[in-house]
Amino acid sequence: PDMWNNKFGGCAGWADAAVIIPWTVYKSYGDVRILEEQYASMKAWVEYVRQQAGEDYLWKERHFHWGDWLSYHSDKPNYPGAHTEKDLIATAYYKYSTDILSKAARVLGKDKEAGDYEKLSANIKEAFYYEYMSASGRLVSHTQTAYALALSFGLVPDELIDKTAAYFAADIRLHKHLTTGFLGTPLLCSTLSAHGYDDLAFMLLNRKEYPGWLYPVTQGATTIWERWDTMKPDGSIIEGMNSFNHYAYGAIGEWLYNYVAGIAIDEKHPGYKHFFLAPHPGGGLTNAKAEINTVYGLASSAWELDGKEMTCKVTIPANTSATLILPQSAGITAKVCSLPQSKKGYNENYSSDDEELRFKLGAGTYQVTYTMK
Repeated sequence: PDMWNNKFGGCAGWADAAVIIPWTVYKSYGDVRILEEQYASMKAWVEYVRQQAGEDYLWKERHFHWGDWLSYHSDKPNYPGAHTEKDLIATAYYKYSTDILSKAARVLGKDKEAGDYEKLSANIKEAFYYEYMSASGRLVSHTQTAYALALSFGLVPDELIDKTAAYFAADIRLHKHLTTGFLGTPLLCSTLSAHGYDDLAFMLLNRKEYPGWLYPVTQGATTIWERWDTMKPDGSIIEGMNSFNHYAYGAIGEWLYNYVAGIAIDEKHPGYKHFFLAPHPGGGLTNAKAEINTVYGLASSAWELDGKEMTCKVTIPANTSATLILPQSAGITAKVCSLPQSKKGYNENYSSDDEELRFKLGAGTYQVTYTMK
């Protein structure tokens, strides 16, 4: 939104909040009124970008964009930084907001508009491929942010997804650290995990050197900084625009809740009416715990590792259900019991030869024990 009628209005990623926030609130609370009230402004934003992009479906830099703000920069001659082309970012968000708008239209029963925006999304995806991708799946901006956006927002053709994800992972292995800014960081670890690169996601999480989330901790930080290097190792502080308490890089919290602890919304049943519990240990962590106050009550997930023995304790609120998915569980037997245990309590053994073990649970608190592969 352009509050001051200047060049800083309508920037990709920032102004897309007009679409992203109502949809996120709807998913979190299941109250369709937020979409009813905001649909007109959601549509207005996508239509504005459509006007800017024109018939080639590419939102090229016709006005100011912040881009991947405060991404990693280096003074090494052979590695000048991690700049992602702003028109690539803007086009990616154009596709993402269009997808969200089409889903919101479906929820509201606007099937004709939903279909129109689905077609628009397909056109943007095709244009993105021809403008920004090679036939091998490599992006013209060979940066972690570009790959995270393309993979997370559904911009990569199905037949190239594995190759594009491999380019993404290769860049992280090469540099051994993140290079993302405000727009790439929230998607970084979730995209890696979604494509089978948990080892890299946890490596980035645990890194104590600059740039990384634990570097500020080594400097005594108790909040997330605006810059990866807000404070230098010698204690000096960057002058000018600088905050010691900034949200952007703290977006790693979503991955910690949704993936590591494993509490994830089921978009088909918003408001945690049904949700997923899929904990993922890794990175040397021996335990994790997270809880969310849903509209139905407290949902929680906690796990502990003792060697390969894993114990999970989960809570599912009243009038809801959850699907519990156990990781790395091929060929194992799991014991599931309700807490507190009673003669009428839930107490069963499950076994599976599949790659994962999943089962649906009703409201209550359960403990699951099994040996991981």
